[in-house]
Amino acid sequence: MDYRRLKKGLVEIATKNNVTIHEVRTKDVLVSEWVRWKCQFGCKGYAKHLSCPPYVPGLEKTRELLAEYHKAYLIRFAGIPGMTDTDLGSMPKNWHHFLKGLIVWIHETIYELEQHAFYQGYYKALGFAAYPCIFCDECAAEQMQGVVDLSVKRNCPHGEKVRTSMEAAGIDVFATVRKAGLPISVVPCKNNEYGMITTTEINSYGLLLIE
Repeated sequence: MDYRRLKKGLVEIATKNNVTIHEVRTKDVLVSEWVRWKCQFGCKGYAKHLSCPPYVPGLEKTRELLAEYHKAYLIRFAGIPGMTDTDLGSMPKNWHHFLKGLIVWIHETIYELEQHAFYQGYYKALGFAAYPCIFCDECAAEQMQGVVDLSVKRNCPHGEKVRTSMEAAGIDVFATVRKAGLPISVVPCKNNEYGMITTTEINSYGLLLIE
């Protein structure tokens, strides 16, 4: 297989989708315990989306997965599509749906990059998105009452496209991105209130594993 041809195609897709792509070593993709704790204690999306814990593999499985790959790409998504700072005064409590344009941009781009690599013969290609999935207005997981049951995944109408985020899988996005020399910072929020962002100048990241 021609790796240079693959990389050229990935760069072309990234450019088309207004993102940048950066090659990193999989050993520099860092997994940490605190990340999953923050998912469970600090995120309103916990157990509400099939792309989030506890519906996705844990830390050890992520470490085992990364050990099977040698090449990876960080994909940088700068800003929020169609939104300027003047729009932020209308930020609702349900910021997840408010940021749908950003989340769909990320998920669709990661899926396109992964599929391109797969059909170029890199059959182990696997992508990680960012933020909880938002292809549906309400996830099948949120509709289900009672105990967490992984069988609910079969009710996902977009199962071929849904990818977990790096943070949901226990990857320390901040440390990984900074190790690669790319920009990332905590997004400031009005009165330190969850989700009430005060700027659109944010950097989001996806990950593509290649072997």
